[in-house]
Amino acid sequence: MQGEITILIADDHPLFRRGLRMVIEHDPELRVLAEVDDGVSALAQIEALEPDVVVLDINMPSADGLEVARAIQEKQFSTIPVFLTMHKDEAIFSAALDADVRGFVLKDGAASEVVTCIKAVMRGESFFSPALAQFLVERRGRESFLGNLTEAERRVLRLLADGSTSREIARELFISVRTVEHHREHICAKLDLKGKNALLTFAVLNRSRL
Repeated sequence: MQGEITILIADDHPLFRRGLRMVIEHDPELRVLAEVDDGVSALAQIEALEPDVVVLDINMPSADGLEVARAIQEKQFSTIPVFLTMHKDEAIFSAALDADVRGFVLKDGAASEVVTCIKAVMRGESFFSPALAQFLVERRGRESFLGNLTEAERRVLRLLADGSTSREIARELFISVRTVEHHREHICAKLDLKGKNALLTFAVLNRSRL
């Protein structure tokens, strides 16, 4: 990593942006190129300014942080997305990782962590707030357990991810609804998924790996 690191801030709270800019620019190796308050403007500035890193809030008008991160991934921009958010949510965290977000900092630790995060991702590393460590452990554990699923269980998961009900899955796979329910129970047991919507959430978030 050589020279200064250029940064775009995207957050719809002007006071927070101002404070964040002060924290970032206190480090002489970092320079904020611009601030924006919505996702569409963030993408326009990423294309125009080509910052090294964009610090994204998740909840923004016009396009949220996840949509911006996915667009960066699809368009293959060189800018590295980092999330700075108040959301300690496993589903959002997992979706961010799927969008190749390498840094995820909670706002209550921003002052002490955001600069460290920016420098880490520029070194090719990942940085996540310590409070999110359990999410990362659980995700990696479940990814490893995906290899233990049978092909029939994977087909059930793929159809669940597409929004199919147990009855629709049974028709599609030419099996009974009871067999579908047995598959669902076995998948939950293998992946240690608990709760009414845990299996559906997992299927949707991991569709690309099934």
